[in-house]
Amino acid sequence: MSNSNIDFEDLRPYRDEEIPAAMQRIAANNLLPQLAGFVYPGSSVEDVRRLLGTITNVYDFQHTVMKAFNEQIISRTIDKFTFSGFEKLDPERSYVFISNHRDIVLDSALFQYALYLENIPSTEITFGSNLMASQLLIDIGRSNKMFKVVRGGSLMELYKNSLHLSDYIRYTVTQKKNSVWIAQRNGRTKNGIDKTDPGVINMFSLSYRKDLIRSLADIHIIPMTISYQWEPCDLLKAKELYCSKDKPYVKSPGEDLNSIVTGLTQQKGDVHISIGNELTEDILQHLEAPNKNDFFKNVASEIDKQINSNYHYMDNNYIASDISHGNNHYETHYTLESHDRFIAYLDQKLSSIGSEKEEIRKLLLLIYAGLL
Repeated sequence: MSNSNIDFEDLRPYRDEEIPAAMQRIAANNLLPQLAGFVYPGSSVEDVRRLLGTITNVYDFQHTVMKAFNEQIISRTIDKFTFSGFEKLDPERSYVFISNHRDIVLDSALFQYALYLENIPSTEITFGSNLMASQLLIDIGRSNKMFKVVRGGSLMELYKNSLHLSDYIRYTVTQKKNSVWIAQRNGRTKNGIDKTDPGVINMFSLSYRKDLIRSLADIHIIPMTISYQWEPCDLLKAKELYCSKDKPYVKSPGEDLNSIVTGLTQQKGDVHISIGNELTEDILQHLEAPNKNDFFKNVASEIDKQINSNYHYMDNNYIASDISHGNNHYETHYTLESHDRFIAYLDQKLSSIGSEKEEIRKLLLLIYAGLL
């Protein structure tokens, strides 16, 4: 279908002409001193205000503010940042990158930085409506090519929002010629097991139901994997798993913001991003099934296979698996020093936990050993 007449004002990122006003609002925000201190630690707040006043388009914002932001994250909290598979990407083409999801901000932010280093255009990025908690977050997000994904609502509202999102993604990739980054499921992986929701694949197809294979082939889906040595927000995730084992988990006010800050500031050790292979028309034809739901499950399984096979297992993953199983099956993948360091890390993380300490310890181990 043609998307040219559909109104995407409620979803889209800022256009270049909207950037100066957004920069003025960010410059006037009372949180600017904290933000400036993190992104530009050697500059005064007034210097950063002046810098924001010189930014007049999205490209400048990404290559001035977001580039500096990523460089601070890497220099302060990452020991080694590596990536592979980017040679498969054609800078002239547009893709939908579907990624495992371990951190609210970092997964997509570090991917954009890797694209920058490889001279490949940045992507648009999905941005949950639940995260748009303030004008400041909206201004930073939409200036950074983020577009809104509406969360919640009735079944009818969910369908309408999914169709609208599907239309927008197809329009962005096929007509605007911009790539898109989206997570493989709603919400971060909590247990270390990355699994694609077939509903995401269904959503992609809603905007072109005439031919399901064509609908997915046209948007050039590429699985992407991000691997962290030290899992962002690991203790917060373990606590959430513990609290949700008997009843649905309800987030407290400000919890998402706390997760964002924790993810940004926590040490992450080594981080690696892997680019998989495009789900071409030939591959999608091999995944064809008698009914659409089985087809969506087959596509999700193919994405899972690529995401998991491209995961870079690190010493902590192997150590957690051996501790969980009470053996030394993976002992050639780590040293005694790294084993002791991991144990000390767990003890430090759990030092403030009460009677549920052992259960949360098991969940922390699962987060690190989940894929093995």
